[in-house]
Amino acid sequence: MHVKKQETIMAKKSSSKTKVLNGTLGTVSASEKETSFPVVGIGASAGGLQAFEAFFSGIPTDKDPNMAFVLVQHLDPDHKSMLTELIQRYTRMQVFEVEDGMEVQANCTYIIPPNRDMALIKGRLQLLEPSVARGKRLPIDFFFRSLAEDQHERAIGIILSGTGGDGTQGIRAIKAEGGMVIAQKPDSAEYDGMPSSAISTGLVDFVLVPVQMPAQLIAYATHSKSVFGSVKVSPALKEENALNKIFILLRAQTSNDFSHYKSSTVNRRIERRMALHQIETLENYVKYLQQAPDEIEALFHELLIGVTNFFRDPVAFESLKQNLDKLFSGRLPNTVIRVWVTGCSTGEEAYSVAIILYEYMQGLKESYTVQVFATDIDPDAIATARMGIYPAGIATDISPERLSNFFTVESEGSSYRIRKKIRDMLIFSVHNLIKDPPFSKLDLISCRNLLIYMDAELQKKLVPLFHYALNPRGILYLGTSETIGEFGNLFAVLDNKAKIFQRKEDIYGTNRMAMERILPSVVATPAIATQDVKKSMPDVKLPLRELSERTLLEQITPAAALVNEQGDILYLHGKAGIYLQLPSGEVSTNNILKMTKEELHSGLIVALHKAKATKEIVRSAGYKVRINGDFKMVNLLVSPVVKENASAIELPLYLVVFEEGPLPDDKKADSTDTGGNTSFSDTDSRIVTLTQELHAQEEFLKTANEKLKTSNEELRSSNEEIQSMNEELQSTNEELETSKEELQSVNEELSTVNAELQTKVMDLSRSNNDMNNLLAGTGIGTVFVDHNLCILRFTPAATKIINLIPSDLGRPVDHLVSNLIGYDSLKEDVQKVLDTLIPKEIEVQTKEGQWYIMRIQPYRTLDNIIEGAVITFVDISETVQMREALRKANKQMARLAIVVRDANDAITVQDLNGRLLAWNPGAERMYGWSETEALKMNIRDLIPKAYLEEALSKIIQLNQLETLEPSRSKRIRKDGTVADVSITSTALINERGEMYAIATTEREVK
Repeated sequence: MHVKKQETIMAKKSSSKTKVLNGTLGTVSASEKETSFPVVGIGASAGGLQAFEAFFSGIPTDKDPNMAFVLVQHLDPDHKSMLTELIQRYTRMQVFEVEDGMEVQANCTYIIPPNRDMALIKGRLQLLEPSVARGKRLPIDFFFRSLAEDQHERAIGIILSGTGGDGTQGIRAIKAEGGMVIAQKPDSAEYDGMPSSAISTGLVDFVLVPVQMPAQLIAYATHSKSVFGSVKVSPALKEENALNKIFILLRAQTSNDFSHYKSSTVNRRIERRMALHQIETLENYVKYLQQAPDEIEALFHELLIGVTNFFRDPVAFESLKQNLDKLFSGRLPNTVIRVWVTGCSTGEEAYSVAIILYEYMQGLKESYTVQVFATDIDPDAIATARMGIYPAGIATDISPERLSNFFTVESEGSSYRIRKKIRDMLIFSVHNLIKDPPFSKLDLISCRNLLIYMDAELQKKLVPLFHYALNPRGILYLGTSETIGEFGNLFAVLDNKAKIFQRKEDIYGTNRMAMERILPSVVATPAIATQDVKKSMPDVKLPLRELSERTLLEQITPAAALVNEQGDILYLHGKAGIYLQLPSGEVSTNNILKMTKEELHSGLIVALHKAKATKEIVRSAGYKVRINGDFKMVNLLVSPVVKENASAIELPLYLVVFEEGPLPDDKKADSTDTGGNTSFSDTDSRIVTLTQELHAQEEFLKTANEKLKTSNEELRSSNEEIQSMNEELQSTNEELETSKEELQSVNEELSTVNAELQTKVMDLSRSNNDMNNLLAGTGIGTVFVDHNLCILRFTPAATKIINLIPSDLGRPVDHLVSNLIGYDSLKEDVQKVLDTLIPKEIEVQTKEGQWYIMRIQPYRTLDNIIEGAVITFVDISETVQMREALRKANKQMARLAIVVRDANDAITVQDLNGRLLAWNPGAERMYGWSETEALKMNIRDLIPKAYLEEALSKIIQLNQLETLEPSRSKRIRKDGTVADVSITSTALINERGEMYAIATTEREVK
């Protein structure tokens, strides 16, 4: 009945949402719909029924709450739940026991069926077979997590009475998505385990008795239109000044700056706090914060809520484990491995990393000292992490092997504690990643799902900070939705999907610049650092060989520059700066081709181009360069760097060497000549110089021409391909245009015909649907035959009685095999009905033992014409069984009544509370009370006080046995005397196997 009502609601809501797609009538799929109402998940265990009743009794009856309720309770998997019928008594909303794929609608209540796990996805409830053994299942956590992931801010979680900690992990997920959480007051709960566990997390927004919860829910939803309605962002949140005031208040009280957090996250959290306190505008919320320091603290914790659990993204953790060989390779045993887990929250991720490291070391069978520094800015979260105790819900995230190896069971299975061998690896501390100095000399940094909450500016500061903190070839482990951005020059990718990176050398100096911006007090400028080092270094006597080599390098080695294939300067050696000059304007380059002095510019371009093309050393000599007012002869040498010498840098590199040579004597004379006629030798020298310069220019032009030629060829090839593609597309477009015109004409014709046929088909379909539903819905087997006794049609129920399949249509009815016992005259009876037009009715039985009333009637048309016969089979199995059972029961009761009536012993029946239900004449004779008097009494009135406790203990024993052995006891007669009796007690059991009363046979002992 409830399922039909749900289908009706769904049909009404979807009937108006139709659309025409490419000329075909379609309906809006469930994935295209967006729920605009909150979905309330309510979890309970022991004692939950009373809490449910109180909760629904508190919902107003004069208006709809405009939200959906989903009840998840720990149910006995072997018994059908009556919760649906019970809840329906306390609410005017529709109440459904969930069926797989049922869509959630507003103002409806949904109840989980027994022996099922339930999840919500795309607004539909999905049922799953439990994968965890009975007693270890956590259905509330399972549903709450899916509720948070599907509904986000519209998710609301309520924890009611129950034992254990089910639901605690689920409310973390709801709060992380910006939802609301309510818990029952522990002192009002029949069992306070679940509410207390939820409250201890500090994530519960309201602690109320169940009857008060609906009013708070409605008030929250009413003041959260920007969250639950069509408006996505409240206009008040666009006021930057008001937001800045909130950041100032937060920074003043908590010493943490949230101004660089992503605005969408901050706005959503502030909106939720405003809805909780029913504050309409952001300005009023600022005033409220100024008057309520506790609310600032609450908002601070609200902004810190993160999604965290053990081994989140298991595939990523497995990839991290596989890449750990890059950390441990080449390390001697007992060396220290330093790890930093940032934003560790309550410690799940930090312990997960420690477990991965421990397992890897176990595989190596080597001992290392591992130090895991786990930090967060939330002191409460760090305190929880230090304890290392987590609710039983973590079992869904951890494999059974790891659970047994690294955790111990606490509090009778309601929680788990991390083992000491893992706990000793970690050091937890409060640390602000943005403003506090970072840890250093680290081998691994795990910063997962933290950067996604920060804006781009802050991310650009943190990635170089991680590079600074890591040792060479250290590993950076980010969340699957995070990236290193533009800092590909600082990290090499180990696993792009799992976001695992390895530190590279900072060849561009990005790390230095970033560290000077974010931590000026930690990383000094080069000049200051050099001075500090010189002051702090003790005098060390160098070996003579090393002293000689250093002096030679300083005095004799020519100036050089290390560049990449684009010409970007990576390193300068010696006095290379004298050959470079900064361009005018804003400095935005370190490219040697743009910074080399004009005299060397063209020659360097040619030399670098040749070196890249030939992979050999290129020499170019004879460049006269003006340096510090004098002319010097400079030779260029460009040499490719051998890769083995630059294994840490994965780039083709080239060394540009500037070699100085003396000017010719005639050049020197020319530079000091004050005038006069030039000699013949001077003219020849000038010609030689100009020839060299011309040759260099020719080389430069030749190189430029080769580049231009190559580019032109590539462009010509690309142009030809594009032109070919364009021609193909144009041809295809013309063909499509022609086809479109033809199809349009055909479509117009078909539309006319379709409109006519659609009307007829709808009428016929409606009539056909009515007939099919009527025949199938009655559950009555029906067979239609014509005058020749050939089958025209039959219902599905008829196949249980006669072996019918769709291909039997048109076959004579006597050709078919029936499942009836002792009846084989179907053909004759049908023919007789057709001949006489008198209906016939017979009781028949199938081979399976089912009984039916078979009726054979003439088939009459609307014109009262007989066109065959109708054979119907109505199931009367229950009637026959009840009739037979009643007959047997009457016999048995008659015999039993005679035995009870004529027995000399006192035979009585009492319910479980001791109230007498039956009193035979033997009891009346033995004790003196009449049956009327006795039925108003309790068995306790007949037992002396000294024997009362013993009698009650017998009832407890009877709960486990059907009959107790005869025992001696005392009974009080009507006249006050006490009789010594022998009592035999028997349990009366109902059809569910439960004891509902006790029958006693009492005989007086003399």
